[in-house]
Amino acid sequence: MAEQPPELFTTDDPEMEHAMEGANHTAMTVQHDGGHAEGPSFVFGPGGWVGVSMLAFLLILLWKGVPKLIAGGLDSKIAAIKQQLDEAKSLRSEAEALRDEYAAKMKDAEKHAEAMMENAQREAEAIVEKAEADSKLMVERRKRMAEDKIAAAERDAVDEVRASAVSAATTAAGKLIASSHNADADRKLADEVIAGI
Repeated sequence: MAEQPPELFTTDDPEMEHAMEGANHTAMTVQHDGGHAEGPSFVFGPGGWVGVSMLAFLLILLWKGVPKLIAGGLDSKIAAIKQQLDEAKSLRSEAEALRDEYAAKMKDAEKHAEAMMENAQREAEAIVEKAEADSKLMVERRKRMAEDKIAAAERDAVDEVRASAVSAATTAAGKLIASSHNADADRKLADEVIAGI
């Protein structure tokens, strides 16, 4: 009975186990001429050639300096990213400085606006007080002017009434004297006046 090749691994999958048994059976039937197995004509098997080609590929990559190119590309990318980060940090610090400056300006503007409001309110109150005082003075002045006009009108009326009364009294006295005095009474009055001198 021929010697079985060693098992490389075991599996619980029935299909995989069936495929492995078929491979073992094929290896057993290939043997002839005194038990020598006829192998491939190449030095390596398929897996060996894959390994040799990978090694050759890696050596070519090393010889052409691809790792240095990759490292250089990564370094330049890292430098560019670092520069962008530095720019972002500087932009952020500038933005924070601007934010602080505008916050300070807003506080100053609010204080200035409050001061302006207080100033305007004080000025408005002063204008109202002055207007009230001026209106009171104007009312008092107009009242005095009206009183002076009324007093002048009363004086004029009294003077006019007096003048009218004097004129009426003089006329009445003249009429009375003319009606009650005759020539004898006038002579007697003239004699009394002369005697009194």
